[in-house]
Amino acid sequence: MSTRASALLLLLCLAACRAEPHAARVFPAAGRDVAPIVGDSFSTEDARDRAGEAEEVMRLAGVARGMSVADVGAGEGYYTVRLAPLVGPRGRVLAEDIIGETRDRLAQRVERDNLDNVAVRLGQPANPLLPPGSFDRIFLVHVYHEVTEPYEFLWHLRDGLKPDGLVVVVDADRPVKRHGMPPKQLACELEALGLQPVQSHRLVGSDAYYMSFRIAAARPEPSAIKPCAKR
Repeated sequence: MSTRASALLLLLCLAACRAEPHAARVFPAAGRDVAPIVGDSFSTEDARDRAGEAEEVMRLAGVARGMSVADVGAGEGYYTVRLAPLVGPRGRVLAEDIIGETRDRLAQRVERDNLDNVAVRLGQPANPLLPPGSFDRIFLVHVYHEVTEPYEFLWHLRDGLKPDGLVVVVDADRPVKRHGMPPKQLACELEALGLQPVQSHRLVGSDAYYMSFRIAAARPEPSAIKPCAKR
């Protein structure tokens, strides 16, 4: 092919690319800061055990034998391995993460610890891929501030709840840039998806808090979601 012909072909390709319309955004943008993912371990497990966070959170959430629960953004499985004995052999725990290597390490831990009531799944950043209507509790522990598309993520996530199920969020009461989520912002975003606060509690010995939410309204169409920044 001649140089002239090659140049013409390149120009035609560039024109075609520019002519392609951009995909329209279906869900509202976050409209706020989003914290980067800094690792799959929030803190050492011994330190977290000493603080008693998991025990307090699971008590507040009312986790009981026979329940089905999801640990979304499970990381190394700190909550996963503590939820498994609480729900018992007839209960189920689904542990989900969006990083393949993290998911694989967690799956190895689950197999090593013989946690037969735990399944491990790879999710997507904007969709945890939860089976519809399956869970009594869905946990988001120190992870929500890293969700890049919160409205799309919550739209899919709430579909995984049973009618009387709860979304349980644990986060730090500090700016998102410092890996936290102000409680008022959290409540606003979940309410935009028809999820109503049920309980709020400051966790002992830290700046972390617990909030739980239930379904209070029908899931809105994506175009009808009113983002908090525009309220």
